[in-house]
Amino acid sequence: MRGRAAVSIELNEDERAFLEAQLRRHKAARSLSDRCGIVLKCADGLSNKEIASVLGHSEHTVGKWRNRFAQHRIGGLSDEYRAGRPRTVSDEQVAEIIKRTLETTPKDATHWSIRTMAARSGLSHTTVRRIWNAFGLQPHRSETFKLSADPLFVDKVQDIVGLYMAPPNRAIVLCVDEKSQIQARDREQPVLPMGPGVAERRTHTYIRHGTTSLFAALDIATGAVIGKCYKRHRAAEFLDFLKKIDAAMPDGPEVHLVMDNYATHKTPKIKAWLARRPHWHVHFTPTSASWINQVERWFAELTRKQLQRGVHRSIAELEADITAFINAHNENPKPYRWVKSADEILASVKRFCQKTQQSLCHEL
Repeated sequence: MRGRAAVSIELNEDERAFLEAQLRRHKAARSLSDRCGIVLKCADGLSNKEIASVLGHSEHTVGKWRNRFAQHRIGGLSDEYRAGRPRTVSDEQVAEIIKRTLETTPKDATHWSIRTMAARSGLSHTTVRRIWNAFGLQPHRSETFKLSADPLFVDKVQDIVGLYMAPPNRAIVLCVDEKSQIQARDREQPVLPMGPGVAERRTHTYIRHGTTSLFAALDIATGAVIGKCYKRHRAAEFLDFLKKIDAAMPDGPEVHLVMDNYATHKTPKIKAWLARRPHWHVHFTPTSASWINQVERWFAELTRKQLQRGVHRSIAELEADITAFINAHNENPKPYRWVKSADEILASVKRFCQKTQQSLCHEL
């Protein structure tokens, strides 16, 4: 006895073109390309058994997609909606987890962990993790901030950022600051060098061999640095460093100094020395806003590349390494690119202040 006859498949030009295109696509889903291949073979007049033998599918699979295409055409080749496993966590439970995370703390800690929240809520720790990830909650993380209380904050930001983004013609802009109390540190035991599969190892304890202070001036146009180490960082040392900068400057161009409000920068001797040089112009950064001084970025590079893992048995060794770093940097200097305008910075500070104010009001 013969079974029920298979449904005949006839394709129009658009349908055949679409099915053949899916077979040629490299990024098409494997399941979709298999179904397209089955339908094309059906349209060529092959039986389900023959198609199953050629394509390596079961007769049941071939018959399923033959019938689906006959009923729904190309739209029938997509997977049908599957409800999936029923939810085990309600919206109310999710809202409770979020509210508890944001508004409360555990009795024995300053913040919630996944395990403590799971124990408190009765849910699994994987469920808590998924909820926190979905809403971007990270109670284990904490950041610090410092808002400037300078009454001239807006004016100073506009002035200094203007220098960075549109410096005056034929002028030199220097970012000046000092990195004080740089310690010459030696490890109590020898450093174990790196090996295959083994990181460099060093003791966490160290021996201090004194400190030095580095005065540095960064040319924002070229990225070159003028630097000198001193035993102390008083006004006398700062004046000596200004003289070193003056000696390195060419005749003619205006010189603009960007520096902070440290007391040694404003002594009568410093003011008198600057007054005798009318082509020198000083731009003070806002208080508690060292991030606006570009030389701080260079100090961070010095710390990361030279000081953080350096071993120095004397101040002389430390100062020699700092000088070598400056010389190597100046062989191929690259300026830092300032991208944010003053308006963007001020808008960002405004948003942060508003968010902080809302948080304080919410707590009260």
